[in-house]
Amino acid sequence: MSSISIKKISITELATDAVVNAANSRLAGGSGVCGAIFREAGWAKMEKACDEIGGCPTGKAVITPGFDLPAKFVIHAVGPIWRGGNSNEAELLYGAYENSLKRAIENDCHSIAFPLISAGIYGYPKRQAWEVALRSCRDFINSHPDYEIDIIFAVIDDGILALGEEVKEKLDW
Repeated sequence: MSSISIKKISITELATDAVVNAANSRLAGGSGVCGAIFREAGWAKMEKACDEIGGCPTGKAVITPGFDLPAKFVIHAVGPIWRGGNSNEAELLYGAYENSLKRAIENDCHSIAFPLISAGIYGYPKRQAWEVALRSCRDFINSHPDYEIDIIFAVIDDGILALGEEVKEKLDW
């Protein structure tokens, strides 16, 4: 049976089939979650793999090996930059999660760890980011009842963890 959980842990420590990188559209190494994933995977190896792909549109996702991470794969999902909520941000963010899960199934991944995409330097309001993230993952599980996948949200901040649990509780599961 598929599941969704939220844990206080660095995403780079999880031995899931895949971890998701909160990527930019150039797939360039950055700061925050992206920088941590590049560092732990092996910056040069990850940079080379991403350069070969060449980029990824907002709302979409691509996959690379996990290299030196405990995870087999890294799925690079490009979330939207928050522009006030009237520039299709919710649809693009929903798509980033949905497309990440599609890449997971295509690569026979049955466990995946997500950060809270777009809620860092991209400025997406955290409560709204949680609502979109959890709804997208729940919808995906419901539309793929025969595919078992464990979805973990990895966060390192107590406040974001508590907010995620609160939003998860309020959603109609």
